[in-house]
Amino acid sequence: MTVQTPTEHPKSEPVSNAEKDPADWVTGDEPMTGAQASYLKTLSEEAKQPEAYDNELTKAEASERIDELQEVTGRGA
Repeated sequence: MTVQTPTEHPKSEPVSNAEKDPADWVTGDEPMTGAQASYLKTLSEEAKQPEAYDNELTKAEASERIDELQEVTGRGA
């Protein structure tokens, strides 16, 4: 009996959606998620920028705004 060993996949590095530009997201034009809305609201209050919260943002816009506010509040990674 011959045992085959798995071959390494040519793309050995994992691909992360977190690294993809929000402008390129397939679902980026959909309304932001509830989690995004909640976190964005919290960050905008902490940054003393309540105008940064907008209930009409898309997923991509919310992600970009969250990134900006994380820098302001020091919560950025």
